[in-house]
Amino acid sequence: MISTRVHAGIAAILIFSPAFVAAQPQPSVDCNVPARDAILHVPIDGNPFTPIATPDGCWIFVTIARPNPRAEGGVVVISRAAGMVTVRDKYALRDSPTAAVLTHDGSMLIVTTGRGVAFLDVAHLESGHGAPELGYMETGNLRGTIFANVTRDDRLLFVSAENGRGIVVIDLAKARKAGYRTSAIIGAIPAGNAPIALTFSSDEHYLYSTSQAAPPELKWPVTCTPEGSAPNSVAPTHAQGAILVVDVARAETDPEHSVVAAIPAGCNPVRLALSPGGDVLYATARGDNQLLRFDATKLVADPTHAMTGRVAVGTSPVGVAVFDDGKKVVVTNSNRFGPDANEPQSLTVVDAANFASGADAVLGTIPVGAFPRELRVTADGRTLLVTNFLSKSLDLVDLSRVQLRPVRR
Repeated sequence: MISTRVHAGIAAILIFSPAFVAAQPQPSVDCNVPARDAILHVPIDGNPFTPIATPDGCWIFVTIARPNPRAEGGVVVISRAAGMVTVRDKYALRDSPTAAVLTHDGSMLIVTTGRGVAFLDVAHLESGHGAPELGYMETGNLRGTIFANVTRDDRLLFVSAENGRGIVVIDLAKARKAGYRTSAIIGAIPAGNAPIALTFSSDEHYLYSTSQAAPPELKWPVTCTPEGSAPNSVAPTHAQGAILVVDVARAETDPEHSVVAAIPAGCNPVRLALSPGGDVLYATARGDNQLLRFDATKLVADPTHAMTGRVAVGTSPVGVAVFDDGKKVVVTNSNRFGPDANEPQSLTVVDAANFASGADAVLGTIPVGAFPRELRVTADGRTLLVTNFLSKSLDLVDLSRVQLRPVRR
């Protein structure tokens, strides 16, 4: 069950008092007013994984993972109004919450938890009244549920199972009607090792996912060394990863045979981001310390020539986002495998138009906390949300005012 409480020193507002209701952002309030500083640093109670902002920008939900069995996972609720950010509450959840996605009707927050999926009522999260958990669905042998995405009509839910080498397909409409029972699971899409990202094409005909090592049946050569090892110090142990292209319509009826293309994507690709026009797909190749660019129109038609560029970024890039109407791409440099993993790290900003220039495409960096993990841009395009997993913090970056630090060549 979910527990609700107020943590000392967070906000002097009683969760069930009229003062809390009155303090909520009203429709007339511009929730997206920039904060005083170009980078606003918000301490978080726990290890934050994914930040999710509501379309109006008034609320941010941050999932809290469990780095060890003694830690508590959950969802932190944050309000924004008139340039102010307030941590309202934390709701405990079972297992270890990782990613989250809002349904397009705005009513539900769907959270992956490692062993399954939690379904939360957004109205209850925002008001602080009542337990927000609508239901919980375990995914059986498909463990390590880490990412989720839902179709625009809120009918199909896709959940990547990192440890289960598959992507779970769920009839979300049926799940809502049937009390979130496992009978709503349609089946699973086979993937290689550690599938994570789930990004729809602009027309939702396809779903793109990453697999950190290609499925064995592809028989790709073993070329990637263990992450964190010194160059040329050990022999390669696994094949490069892949971008898997899933036919969404086929996944609804025959998920086992819905993968229509697999494109080489470097060592340990983990996250994806699509350009506003839907014609360019970016991937972080964590094991190569690179950001990769793909022509999305060729992923199925001409996969051999789909990759169109590589840019070296920082160490072990994870999260990726596109902003400024597609003109810029930003990635997190996690450095998670090195001895300095607990030190403040950075984001790298890349000029999309200059991508073919390689290193010259890097515009600069943004300072953040330790192990920046996930990135999200608010719907108005003005604010970048960054979860710092090891610093236990959330950064709100004003993209119009932040000053990039130059990169040493």
